[in-house]
Amino acid sequence: MASRDQDSRRIVALREALAHHNYCYYVLDAPEVPDAEYDRLFHELQLLEERHPALVTPDSPTQRVGAEPLKAFGEVVHGIPMLSLANAFDEGGVKDFHRRACERLGVEHIDYSCETKLDGLAVSLLYEDGVLVRGATRGDGRSGEDVTQNVRTIDSIPLRLLGKDMPRVLEVRGEVFISHDGFARLNQAQLTEGGKQFANPRNAAAGSLRQLDPRITATRPLEIYIYGVGVVEGNDLPDTYSAMLERLRGWGLRTSPETRVARDAEGCLAYYRDIMARRDKLPYEIDGVVYKVNRLDQQDALGAVSRAPRWALAHKFPAQEEMTLLKGIEVQVGRTGALTPVARLQPVFVGGVTVTNATLHNQDEVERKDVRIGDTVIVRRAGDVIPEVVSVVMSKRPNRTRRFKMPERCPVCDSKVERPEGESAARCTGGLYCAAQRREAIKHFASRRAMDIEGLGDKLVDQLDEQGMLTDLSDLYRLKVNDIAGLERMGEKSAQNLIDALKKSQTTTLARFLYALGIRDVGETTAQSLANYFGNLETLMQAKEEALQEVPDVGPVVAGNVYTFFRESHNRQVIRKLIKYGMSWPEVVVDRDKPQPLSGKTFVLTGTLGTMTRDEAKAKLQALGAKVTGSVSAKTSYVVVGEDPGSKATKAEQLGVKILDEKAFLKLLSKK
Repeated sequence: MASRDQDSRRIVALREALAHHNYCYYVLDAPEVPDAEYDRLFHELQLLEERHPALVTPDSPTQRVGAEPLKAFGEVVHGIPMLSLANAFDEGGVKDFHRRACERLGVEHIDYSCETKLDGLAVSLLYEDGVLVRGATRGDGRSGEDVTQNVRTIDSIPLRLLGKDMPRVLEVRGEVFISHDGFARLNQAQLTEGGKQFANPRNAAAGSLRQLDPRITATRPLEIYIYGVGVVEGNDLPDTYSAMLERLRGWGLRTSPETRVARDAEGCLAYYRDIMARRDKLPYEIDGVVYKVNRLDQQDALGAVSRAPRWALAHKFPAQEEMTLLKGIEVQVGRTGALTPVARLQPVFVGGVTVTNATLHNQDEVERKDVRIGDTVIVRRAGDVIPEVVSVVMSKRPNRTRRFKMPERCPVCDSKVERPEGESAARCTGGLYCAAQRREAIKHFASRRAMDIEGLGDKLVDQLDEQGMLTDLSDLYRLKVNDIAGLERMGEKSAQNLIDALKKSQTTTLARFLYALGIRDVGETTAQSLANYFGNLETLMQAKEEALQEVPDVGPVVAGNVYTFFRESHNRQVIRKLIKYGMSWPEVVVDRDKPQPLSGKTFVLTGTLGTMTRDEAKAKLQALGAKVTGSVSAKTSYVVVGEDPGSKATKAEQLGVKILDEKAFLKLLSKK
């Protein structure tokens, strides 16, 4: 009988062999052995692990079968947000995207990495020292659900990466999907077992990945293609997106075989036409293609706007359409205050789902399409895009129809509705007061870069709002321990910790407070500029649009948003109450004649500083007029390096950018 040491060595060899065969099968699409040989090796490993349970490891191929059912999914906060993509629906949109990118970069040509846009579910996979330690759904882009046990059951996801040169921490993003063949097999199995059949592969994939019982997920034919990275620590990646995908592929991660590099808009459109012609022959559902600027330094330079990067674009395929009756038009108020007319429809089956509501976008679109209540309309649904009313079937218009008009007062809070000049959307001006915007406003207010209220997560905000405890932001500071101790997962100690965190947050800075208010288009940098320029809140609140435009980096649009926000009496009332309940900050000393000593300088921070947090260092630099960015380029003035710096320090050395250790950084600050 073999010794334990012999069995241990054989187990390691079998795991390596199975990992290699998985790589050949799923990544290279070139299996080296027949399925029967793979099954024989797998069975041998199972027998050896049964003989030696202590030698079983989480990354063993035998551990994909699924663990015990979960009671609920945990929350995962993404270290780097998982952004959405801007969309184009025609060639003109692609050409406009390319033109804007060229103008921003100051170049005439751009190479793009093109790939198919899978119709599945976006996930994040975290590897530490090459071992899969976490899987999470995209969620709202900021946080998602912990589906680690479920992603471990997907055969095309390696439990351990191949090779020795991967980063210590590597987060990759990809799309989980079900192929056409897998979908057919799944629905046949559901039919045989008397279960519910799925409407389309995307719903099947999403439902399968979000099963609380991983053993059910293990029976579903889920696959994945990796399309990008998130957090990376301990090693540098290549300089281009296409080379990065090749590197990931070398580590055993499956990437799309349809990825190509194309030059300029015309190259992208040629790729689109090619994929469009072959769309029905592909083994999986796609709803378009994606173009990404190939050079990573150009991606960094282009940056992102709102929730979408400026360096990527989804070019959607023509959508599926059906006719139905428009029974009514209601107005919904979104989390940013935008008022959207929504068509209430006679139910119609479009793109694999039954549609009862469709967006009409805004008043201009309603008038342009001449949509009236009682019309027969064409409804379009494309992938996950909200169904929309495309047009009216004029030949079916009845004698009596009713026109739609946008209300002048918010249907939720009765605040004034305004439509800023040059914008298509009408907006409720009751930002801090409007119930439709309240939850998101509070979540933003409590976030780390705003008031940093530890313990006030999204789920707790939802609970407090559902219980009627929050009519506006100021109610946070009227909460008592007894008010929240009885809520789900909130005992007395947790409640007291939250009250303490709320108390701590009341001592802040004017810049943080302005950012926390959630004024449209006012990010951290703009909030700092406003605080530095006006010095105190009262002066800012009374400022006219002309005065606001004198602030560095504040243009007409942002000035208009700030002016409108402070003109709304509901918002001023909430601010007064916040101050009344103890919100305070030191007044900023304003000397506009004195030039800011670091004006025109650009800093990048990396690593951990011993004397202050990165946020505190950023605030000190901005107060002195410096610009703080997240990526190193030839235009960077200084890179401040703390302990355990990342690849930014290496890049600074390569580009010849001046590096400051913490001692030199503090010396620089002390001289200003």
